[in-house]
Amino acid sequence: MGSKLGISDEKILALADYATSPLYNEVERVALEYADGMTITGREVNDELFARLRHFFNDDELVELTEIIAWENASSKFNRALRIPSQGLWKRQETNT
Repeated sequence: MGSKLGISDEKILALADYATSPLYNEVERVALEYADGMTITGREVNDELFARLRHFFNDDELVELTEIIAWENASSKFNRALRIPSQGLWKRQETNT
């Protein structure tokens, strides 16, 4: 999906290192840190992180970002429970043009 949106394979592959990768800007880093806070057991979205989010996102954007992260988390749990494997949608598809 990301590759269809113009995100380079290099950037997708560097996702695990978003906090230090020069491929990610500050807005992307704070959004991904928020996703980690919502997703990873034992982490939370503290007041400092929420204040940084507010610097970049208005109320409507925060609601939408939160909904997208929550949806992806729910989808992941659903698929894992039913043993549905990854469809590899992040991988760039070669086209015959």
